Amino acid sequence: MRYYPINIDLRDRPVVIIGGGAVAARKAKRLISAGARLTVVAPRLDASLAPLASAGTLTHLEREYLDGDLAGAFLAFAATDDPELNRKVAAEAAERGVLIDVVDAPTASGFTTPACLERGDLLVTVSTAGASPALSRRIVKELETRFGAEYAEAVAILGAVREKMLTEKVGSAYNERVFAELAALDLPSLIKNGQRDAIDQILLKFSPSGANRPGKKDPS
Repeated sequence: MRYYPINIDLRDRPVVIIGGGAVAARKAKRLISAGARLTVVAPRLDASLAPLASAGTLTHLEREYLDGDLAGAFLAFAATDDPELNRKVAAEAAERGVLIDVVDAPTASGFTTPACLERGDLLVTVSTAGASPALSRRIVKELETRFGAEYAEAVAILGAVREKMLTEKVGSAYNERVFAELAALDLPSLIKNGQRDAIDQILLKFSPSGANRPGKKDPS
């Protein structure tokens, strides 16, 4: 395995993208969604990024890259269409110890970004270690039909039950057994088929003091 899979919390972390084209735009939107404090350095921005810059959602430095632009960055992306410029950005990242993703040059990168399928807090990622991003995207497209919107609600329910049980202090061994049994149940199918009463009975069975599924109205 060439890469170590990891989920990074980017909330309020400084991230810099060098480049403002379509590739930079795709990365920027995911970074903003993850809560990063994003700066984009580029003479021009993709049309989809301009409104975000105007609204202050990202900081746009309207100029060419300058050495020093990665100072203080937690992560960086070299996303220009100029391989030589991307190489210079990568060199600065190496000097500063900043992890960088160099577009179309995985061997020059400290990390790569996989293709993603999101269903609420469920995140499924696919990577070919940079060998074929197109294949990664195709696999994600196939997974979209397998994992529908019901998985977002299922994950929310499991998360709520887990949080509640961890506060009830009934013992880690019991908790682990319950978590495993809940995960083995086909909650997504119950949700998809509208079997809300069955879900409520399951939650009542497994939680010592009962548990409400997210979104359930209080009968009072």
